[in-house]
This record gives sequence, C-alpha cells and structure tokens, in this order.
Amino acid sequence: MDAIDVIRTKRDGGELTDEQVRWFIASYTAGTVADEQAASLLMAIFFRGMSPAELTCWTAAMIESGERLDLSAVGRATVDKHSTGGVGDKVSLVLVPLVAACGAAVPQLSGRGLGHTGGTLDKMESIPGWHADLGPEQMIAVLRDVGGVIAAAGPGLAPADRKLYALRDVTGTVESIPLIASSIMSKKIAEGTDALVLDVKFGSGAFLPDPRDGRLLAETMVELGEAHGVRTTALLTAMNTVLGRAAGNALEVAEAVETLAGAGPADLVEVTVALAREMVALAGVDGDDPADVLASGRALPVWRAMVAAQGGDPDAPLPRAAEIEYVRAPAAGTVQRLDARAVGVAAWRLGAGRARKEDAVSPRAGVVCRAKAGERVAAGDVLLELHVDDPARMPAALAALDGAFEVADRAVAPEPLVLDRVEGTR
Repeated sequence: MDAIDVIRTKRDGGELTDEQVRWFIASYTAGTVADEQAASLLMAIFFRGMSPAELTCWTAAMIESGERLDLSAVGRATVDKHSTGGVGDKVSLVLVPLVAACGAAVPQLSGRGLGHTGGTLDKMESIPGWHADLGPEQMIAVLRDVGGVIAAAGPGLAPADRKLYALRDVTGTVESIPLIASSIMSKKIAEGTDALVLDVKFGSGAFLPDPRDGRLLAETMVELGEAHGVRTTALLTAMNTVLGRAAGNALEVAEAVETLAGAGPADLVEVTVALAREMVALAGVDGDDPADVLASGRALPVWRAMVAAQGGDPDAPLPRAAEIEYVRAPAAGTVQRLDARAVGVAAWRLGAGRARKEDAVSPRAGVVCRAKAGERVAAGDVLLELHVDDPARMPAALAALDGAFEVADRAVAPEPLVLDRVEGTR
C-alpha cells in the first residue's frame, strides 16, 4: 500500500477498498503515515464524501485501532446516550442516574467542551473531589454497584480517532458528516454498550444548525451502530435556545440536581424523558415510566451514589462566581427569542468554555436565563445573570449578547423540542 495512491483514489472520486482503509488507519495510528498525508485524505473525504461501505469499514478500522470494552460482567443490560452538543445541555447529568434508576446500566463516556458548547466532564468536575478518569475495572465495578457512570474515555479506546480528531480540528475538516459520524460511533461502539440513543441537535446553538444536516448525521450514525451490532436510535431535538435556564459548569450541575429532585425546567424534563424512554426500550427494561421516576425523585439517590463512587461529595457546596452582572429587559412585553449560540458564546467568554483543548475552564462562570422565549417581563426585569470570576471578561460577554434577544408585545408560539426520530432498518 502507498499513502499517495489512497489519497489519489479518494481525490479523484473513487471508492477506497477495505484493504486501503484498514491499511491507512493502522499506518496513521502507528505513525508511519505522516500528518500532511492524513490531512490530504481528510480533505478529499470532506469534498468527495464516503459510501456506506467505505464508512462502515473506516469506523471498524478505528475501533480495531484500540481495545473494546467488555461490559458483560455488569449484570444489567447496558445502554448509552450521545449528544452532538448544545448550550445548557446538561441532559446527561440527569439522564444517566434516571435510566439507572429504571433498571439499565449506563456507561456514559463523555468529553469536554470546546467553543460555545459545554462538556459533560467539565460540568461534573465542578463537584468537589469528583474525578473523570476510571480504568475499565473501576468503571465496571461502579456500573455493577450503582448502575451509572460518567467518565472520560481512556486512551485505549479508538486511538485512531484521537489522532484524526486533533488533525481535523486544525485542517478545516471538522464539518464532514462521514468524519463526524465515524468519530462519534467508533468510540461509542468500542465502549461495548448493548444499545445507544443519539440526541442529534440542530438550531442556532447546535454544531449543525441546518435540520437537514442533523437528519443526515442521525441516519448515518444509526446505520453505523446497527452495522456494528449496537441497537441504535436517534432523536432530532431543537437547540435554538438554552436548554433549561443555566449555561455554565457548576450552574448546570445545580440545575440538574434540582431536576433530579423533581423540580426541573419543563424543557429539560421533556428532552430527558424522551431520551430515557428510548433508552429503556432499547435496553429491554420493563418498569415504571421514566417520567414518573424523575418526578418522584427516585433518581436522586443514584446521582448521589454516582458522584460518591468517583470521589465527589454530593453534599459539598458548588463553586460560586465572585461577581454577577444583570442584563435587564429594555421594555415590557413577551420575550420573542433568546439565541442559544449568543448565550453559549457569552458563557464561553466569561470563562465557562475553552478556545483550545488545553485551556482551563472556570467551574463558576456562566449565564442564567431568568426569562426565555414566550415569557412575560416588565421593563427592567432581569433577563440574564452573567456569572464571572474575572471582571475583565465581562465586556466581551456583553458584546456577544448584543442582538441576542428581543422583547415585544405579541405572543410567541412554542417551539417543539423533539422534532423527529430515526431508527435502524435491521
């Protein structure tokens, strides 16, 4: 095999053979194919796309580049969830203990935030003492004892994806449906879960604003999951405004705990319950409706046990920002819109997010939405709270919110949150 021949095949619109794909992934992972050659192939894929057969083989090769976890010792059906990311998306924090309380085991391997979208691990690390790194044996033990775990993916899972993701990030090839799908699914399949539910978000605050792109990504990932023996479905959910009211690490943890206690925001509850119902159905678990389990507070003890199992103190006070600034309604009326991306960028600029993977994040920084689309306000009412440690960050955050909301004296039709469902054909 020769890297130049592989690049030329794809550059000229040809279909890579299984042998070419497996050789390229193995050689790049081993370091015998150079970054510039891999970048050339990624760019060719960006423009030429991949056939279903190519993509299935590409994903399989990425899985085979490392280990595949064996969760058979857990003793329960396993089911995981993956979200493509949004603003205020603390669903995993509620969903993992909820589905565990319903009887399944949830091995949630999560990531960190980048740009305007938050990361589940960053949120969890705002809990004093909690740590994300668990070995396979530790993870299985927590799953067996508690039923749910939120942890970082170890270096042995799909190491090819680790290298390719970093390269995509610096070569302008992130926004490729085949490359996004293979990156997500290689890690989730290697994780060893029996079933997987995907939360594919679209709208102003999503990675993919266009719902057509969201549907294509959902269909592609469901096909990959089914092709690799993982029962997979996807929900397409809206991300035009913040999910819940908080965007920021400790702020989102606090809201998640409120939700687990049965007092969460209606939109967060709706999306979480929809995903939980999908998960327990795929796992084949019979029992109470997840909506009833969540409303009753029965998932809260599972959350507490999960936090404690990873060194955290569920009773410890969460970090609080040094300063809070308020954005107020300019007039009386109904909030017409509150743009999710603008709020996410503001939270990022306040310190809740990172521009580069190696950047530190503040557990205290973020935005709380006191009024959202469809809610009435009086002139001078607080629309947004901006939480910050470093006051020098405030002007840039306020600039991000310029034009992000509108207040007028007219009604607003509620936006549906769950737009569609995609299931496998096998």
